[in-house]
Amino acid sequence: MPSDCLFCKIVNRDVPTRFLYEDDDYVVFRDIKPAAKVHLLLVPKKHIRSINDLQKEDESIISGLFMLARDMAKDQGVNNSGYKLLFNVEKGGGQVIFHIHLHLISGWKK
Repeated sequence: MPSDCLFCKIVNRDVPTRFLYEDDDYVVFRDIKPAAKVHLLLVPKKHIRSINDLQKEDESIISGLFMLARDMAKDQGVNNSGYKLLFNVEKGGGQVIFHIHLHLISGWKK
């Protein structure tokens, strides 16, 4: 893990963050600059820099992120009203923190 990775520091509890969920593979917490009423970050504990750096053995991590997103949407009460899942990939795609993470965003007014 790179020593300068913010999400690695959060996973290792070097940066205090309130987790909404944690297991052996993932943590979930609120985005500090939310784009909507519900804006969660789902972060694998394994450091993977970007979608472009995924390896074949990472398939279960990615599928696990989607299953976790489904569960967190239900937990947040937005599974029926709707939500967006978003990966930002590289600087040109809006990635700011280079540790793969999935945004779960919901709560726009209809």
